[in-house]
Amino acid sequence: MKAIILCAGKGTRLRPLTFTIAKHLIPIANKPVIYYSLEKIKGVGIDEVGIVVNNENINDFKNFLGNGERFGLKIEYILQNEPKGLAHAVSMARDFIGNDDFLMYLGDNLILDDISQFVTEFRNDEKLKASILLSPVKDPSRFGIAIVNEGKIVKVVEKPKDPISNLAIIGLYLFRNTIFEGIDNIKPSWRGELEITDAIGYLIEKDYKVKGYIVYGWWKDTGKPEDLIEANRKILDDSHFKIEVNGVIDSLSEIQGRVYVGENTEVINSIIRGPVVIGNNCVIKDSYIGPYTSVGDGVLIESCELENSILMDRVKLINLPYPIDSSLIGKNVQIVNSERKPKAMKFVIGDMGKVEIVR
Repeated sequence: MKAIILCAGKGTRLRPLTFTIAKHLIPIANKPVIYYSLEKIKGVGIDEVGIVVNNENINDFKNFLGNGERFGLKIEYILQNEPKGLAHAVSMARDFIGNDDFLMYLGDNLILDDISQFVTEFRNDEKLKASILLSPVKDPSRFGIAIVNEGKIVKVVEKPKDPISNLAIIGLYLFRNTIFEGIDNIKPSWRGELEITDAIGYLIEKDYKVKGYIVYGWWKDTGKPEDLIEANRKILDDSHFKIEVNGVIDSLSEIQGRVYVGENTEVINSIIRGPVVIGNNCVIKDSYIGPYTSVGDGVLIESCELENSILMDRVKLINLPYPIDSSLIGKNVQIVNSERKPKAMKFVIGDMGKVEIVR
């Protein structure tokens, strides 16, 4: 069995961050989103992975992941230059997949449930042509949904206006090679895309066995800043990082709760209240870092308070008069309180940036 991870999306809802980094590489608890997918894939005994990318982000992925050797995987990169839908992305991976069964993972989805039983049941039932991970949701009109009868999927609908099921398709699929028959026999939807739900629908119409595997745990589509912040909270809450201090904590500082401090990081006259993860080569001085915060590498924080936030690499926060909360701050951003006159606020903000001013 092989795996493919679909990562060709442009991440428009996460701009301006995604002007400089693929959304699947944005860190959660100081690990890129896609790392969690790779861990799941490796955990079920799959070691050949195809990552479907576009011509704008392929080098980002190659720089982060290489050939997969350090993950114990063999990674190949597959180009999908036009956004023509999930089924189209799968068709681009046809040569990579060959005659193998495969797992398909949407690259911006985080699923914390153990998927080993999901994969084992598929491997053991040769009559099963597809198995789709499902989860009940409150707002099914936002998702592709499935109607299930005695474990068998009898119908799938993409974002129905009047849902007759609350079981959402949450971004993890298992397919036999039969899915290519479905893809070859569908037409673009109203939005001009080849929908994977239509290909699955074809299998159902031809009376192939398609199963719905329902999970009730936490999962998230990390497509918006608030989704990333929520995912960061969940990962830190579930202790998916080591609790250890590799840096230097001075005698005036306090470390409270579950905290990871990276190498060559200094904490000076500060309080760090976990769960918090802090990267390497940081300086935290005269500050308070509260729960559910991830701080990347090379960050400088001086005379500031923050919590429930994600700071990427090389951020500088200096002498800010108000606490920072529920924020996502990209690489190399500087936010400083200047005492120089004339006093005025000064911004350099990319497209689709957002700033909230406190009075």
